[in-house]
Amino acid sequence: VQLQASGGGLVQAGGSLRLSCVGSGLTLGDYGMAWFRQAPGKEREFVAGISRMSYSTSYADSVKGRFTVSRDNAKKRMDLQMNSLKSEDTAIYYCAANYGPYANRDTQYEYWGQGTLVTVSS
Repeated sequence: VQLQASGGGLVQAGGSLRLSCVGSGLTLGDYGMAWFRQAPGKEREFVAGISRMSYSTSYADSVKGRFTVSRDNAKKRMDLQMNSLKSEDTAIYYCAANYGPYANRDTQYEYWGQGTLVTVSS
């Protein structure tokens, strides 16, 4: 199983980015998925999660109303649309997959992507 995250980059505050996570070696519809991030000097934190069939989503309070998580199981892909970006969104973003339901605790995830760096300049 591999997860490949992409889409990070440098953007000005107020701008937008779209992250993607493509899976291989798994049936994506069997897995709850999530995005986490880790800023320099901080612990990894939950950003957004989505259930296997997209019936439910969950967001960290800090990104509610600005970020949207979505998935396409046929394409084995999960996206994170990030709008109105702030400097405090600067971090390495990781996608993760858990066989079964999604969760907001990183310890519950079996598979992780390599991370993609998002830098928001103020």
